[in-house]
Amino acid sequence: MGVKVRIPTPLRSLTNGVDLVEISAPTVGALLDQLSAKFEGMDKRLFKVPGELNRFVNIYVNDEDIRFLDNLTTAIKDGDDVSIVPAIAGG
Repeated sequence: MGVKVRIPTPLRSLTNGVDLVEISAPTVGALLDQLSAKFEGMDKRLFKVPGELNRFVNIYVNDEDIRFLDNLTTAIKDGDDVSIVPAIAGG
């Protein structure tokens, strides 16, 4: 059992349509690095530069925004639920 990572619709083209991935990692940053290694192009969509999330990407661990926790160093454990939520703009 690992951490459940929910992949949003705009990123599913990178995961061949997969909407849920399980990864074991100690922190959110390590999880995103593994996700990027597993799916080509994911890093370019998630990160502005290595180690800095794109400002239009929000990450939640068990419904808590990591910006209000420890950001990429937020600890995670098996059974946690991580959601990647891209910002949506409109007018």
